[in-house]
Amino acid sequence: MNLKSFDIVIVGAGPAGGHCARILAKSGRPVLLVEQNENFNKNDFSSAATPLETLSKFDLPESVIGSFWQKITIQTSKVSQTWESPKSLGVVLNFAKFREFLATEVQQHGSEVWLGYRYIKHSQANGETIVEFKQLSDGKLIQVSTKVLVDATGFARAIMYEKENNKPDFLSGTGIEYLIEVEPEIYNKYDGNLIFFLGDKWMPKGYAWIFPMEPNRLKVGTARIFLDPKTVKHLSPLKKYIDLLIDEYLKSKNYQIIDKHGSTLKYSQGLKDIYYQDNIIAIGDAVSTVNFLGGEGIRHGMDGAEIAAKYMAKYLDGQISSFRDYEREMHRKFDKKWHISERLAVRKYIDDVNDVLTDKIISYLKYMKTEEVMNIIFDYKFEIISRGLAGYLKRKIKGFIQRLGG
Repeated sequence: MNLKSFDIVIVGAGPAGGHCARILAKSGRPVLLVEQNENFNKNDFSSAATPLETLSKFDLPESVIGSFWQKITIQTSKVSQTWESPKSLGVVLNFAKFREFLATEVQQHGSEVWLGYRYIKHSQANGETIVEFKQLSDGKLIQVSTKVLVDATGFARAIMYEKENNKPDFLSGTGIEYLIEVEPEIYNKYDGNLIFFLGDKWMPKGYAWIFPMEPNRLKVGTARIFLDPKTVKHLSPLKKYIDLLIDEYLKSKNYQIIDKHGSTLKYSQGLKDIYYQDNIIAIGDAVSTVNFLGGEGIRHGMDGAEIAAKYMAKYLDGQISSFRDYEREMHRKFDKKWHISERLAVRKYIDDVNDVLTDKIISYLKYMKTEEVMNIIFDYKFEIISRGLAGYLKRKIKGFIQRLGG
């Protein structure tokens, strides 16, 4: 039987899969990008806030932008701090349009995108990898052959691990997000502002957010981090905290829910994922490129995709016989900062650091410049916090001395 043949088959059209396919298609490689949802609105799960440089770094057009932002607010149970800039600091992407754009670029460079196809299995035959998919619209099974198979299936890791019990230990998280339409006066109040919520009032063992989108639309989301799934059964539903944010913080009386979506995160503690196996390579959340502390994954998944694409090209050209160096480069890029983020996340969300300490930390940060806060949130330069603490203590001591002198 003659099967349709590709150099690379990528399963999963998220940021990592789509960007990887886009790079390889542009270089002239025959690529097949496969997505199980029949359209990109079906899997619109990311909050998608990112710094402004993401647009230029990955050559993204304005058509994928939901909104620009120039302010960051961190709201705890008792403390609120805002940092702002006279110019835009970043964007909130329209996640569906963003993924659709990547897929369209793949097609425009001569490769194929299949929507509504679910990965079933793969096997080796006559020196080729045979991949089987089910077309969800009619249940038809279709096979293709490929030289490289890419697992971009996110937390499912559907290709790299045949059995669930073969997977490494994970830190897990789950989140939901509403896209709501609010009164113009409420939207105008929060337009241009990324708002993050910490503390037991807003989201115990997790965090929450309100991000601006297109005019009169806001994203309101909550995420919870846990080690043991049984723990979740003893906590209030995430919806309770979405309602709290809308009713008590936004105070919107006539909002409309445009969309509800959610996702699961499974992050390998110590980055113990399998990165490759023979001619199969894993990218994106399938190798824990999401930052576990803040849940941000788009930039990092795309960064990892660029690294992977480089080694896939070398493999196809016969310059390397394995993806060992891909794994090494990924560890060099992510290990240090991700391990620190992992420890901070466990301490904050799982070991249950109390609200008093959270309030103090945010109070320290108020003495910092906007660019310093950006460096902490988006570049994970946690060493800056110690300098903020020093400034905070210095001002406290100065005030104390002045009171004594008075």
